[in-house]
Amino acid sequence: MSSSHSHSHDRHDHDAHDHEHNGHDHGHDHEGHHHGHSHGHAGHSHAPASFGLAFAIGITLNAAYVAGEAVYGLLANSLSLLADAGHNLGDVLSLGLAWFATWLVKRAPTDRYTYGLRSSSILAALANAALLLIVTGAVALAAVQKFLHPSPAGGATMMVVAGVGVAVNGATALMFASGRKGDLNVRAAFAHMAADALVAFGVVVAGGLILLTGWLWIDPAASVVIGAVIVAGSWSLMRESLDLALQAVPAGVSRDGVLAYLKGLPGVTDVHDLHIWGMSTTETALTAHLVRPSGQLDDSLLHRACAELKARFRVHHATLQIESGESEQPCELAAHDVV
Repeated sequence: MSSSHSHSHDRHDHDAHDHEHNGHDHGHDHEGHHHGHSHGHAGHSHAPASFGLAFAIGITLNAAYVAGEAVYGLLANSLSLLADAGHNLGDVLSLGLAWFATWLVKRAPTDRYTYGLRSSSILAALANAALLLIVTGAVALAAVQKFLHPSPAGGATMMVVAGVGVAVNGATALMFASGRKGDLNVRAAFAHMAADALVAFGVVVAGGLILLTGWLWIDPAASVVIGAVIVAGSWSLMRESLDLALQAVPAGVSRDGVLAYLKGLPGVTDVHDLHIWGMSTTETALTAHLVRPSGQLDDSLLHRACAELKARFRVHHATLQIESGESEQPCELAAHDVV
């Protein structure tokens, strides 16, 4: 999302400059200035920035389709069409939130927001998941009411309108397919559109069954199935976005693996105060205290560690504090349960 950059400036070594800060030795490589920590900002994902056109086209197509689906759903007295229209409206709002978040994450850091607005993408993902669950509740309530008070639905209209939905949602999903592994918001957009295409196909089938059998319960039953698909598709998104909002270790990053790697660095005798969290839906941050004997501090170890954390564990922003371990006063953050 943000442009690729590295505080180690392509890992060109600068002259080491060590100093004492709060009783600990630190090494920090930042444009030739050493301020106490080593930060690694290695190659961030560019996926969201390249999907601006996909978001614009997807929002436009789906907004137009929602309007048409709602009108024909009312004309055909089809709850399944109206339920799908409500689902698609939620997806239009979700796409808008995700697109807005891809703009916010590129804002430069400020004195107040020192990480910029990267976490806005996490909030967008969380809001999208919550919105889908709200839509599901509304669909379920309407289905119960129609089961209690059945009324005929226009099967032919359902089939035609939902058939258009298969094409619109399927085409939109394809636009996001290539970025679904790099960003939770892009993956959510792909998953939503793919699920919408599947749901619309289900409405086509329901319309055909109504034409063949005349059974009134098929329409509300189809809307219940739509609700189940929405829940199934949004549950993992809700769980992952909530984890990121709570600063859990991002999926795909092994805390034990990172800890073992840091402990294996040359001269490192202990690692503590290790924290790994998502700065955004695509960027991971890390902080840790490394204990090394005095006299062994050099920038090359920090450059190497930051580069390998990015390559092996997808940690984009690493802050490493070096301690000699020889102070009479131990580090206050050494205990595992202390934050």
